[in-house]
Amino acid sequence: MKNLTYLFLLVACLTSCGELSESYVIKGSSSVSQLDGRKMYLKVLKDKELTNFDSCEVVHGKFQFSGSIDSTVMASLYMDDQSLMPVVVEKGDISVFIDNGKQKVSGSPLNDKLYGFMDQVTRLQNQMQELDHKYNQMLLDGIDEMEADRTVSKEVAVIMHQEDSLVTTFVTSNFGNLLAPFVFVQMASSIPQIEQIMTNAPDDFKNDPIVSDFYKSVTESMNGNENAD
Repeated sequence: MKNLTYLFLLVACLTSCGELSESYVIKGSSSVSQLDGRKMYLKVLKDKELTNFDSCEVVHGKFQFSGSIDSTVMASLYMDDQSLMPVVVEKGDISVFIDNGKQKVSGSPLNDKLYGFMDQVTRLQNQMQELDHKYNQMLLDGIDEMEADRTVSKEVAVIMHQEDSLVTTFVTSNFGNLLAPFVFVQMASSIPQIEQIMTNAPDDFKNDPIVSDFYKSVTESMNGNENAD
């Protein structure tokens, strides 16, 4: 009888642990006072439509989502109807931070990977913005406009190449998870880059609905431009 009792408790414990492993908790904090009292939503793309996945209210700069999932989901955090940032809903404890200067999600493997990548993209974009200041300063210093333009254009090309390489490498190295389709659709910007990624992509990636729709629209647009020429 004692053995049966022990076995029952063991099964109950394992079942409980299994349920906990499928749960997610997303704790958010914000220093933006305007968010207080506002409704926050996690929205996911389902059948090509954005649908509410979870919701909560911001109270004193804090908000929290929690629940259970069968599989990892790519979501967007919304304040009312305004999209704020992407969030991977995956098992574990996830932290969201929002202020006027930065938005970040951390605490889980895919979110850490996504926002590490986004930090790299932001650094390159900041370098691109600094080139505007550099160009204006060169003109103020009396440098010929054409010379300034040539100098800055070379640096712009370098940064654009770095960003293309960063995006391509990130997508191809994440073919096995949902980050690859998300970043591909959001950030692949040139036809050669798109073709390079699709050429090397596995069938699962190519057949992803958002990837196939995006690639179809790019191909149709490219063919339309060729026909116009």
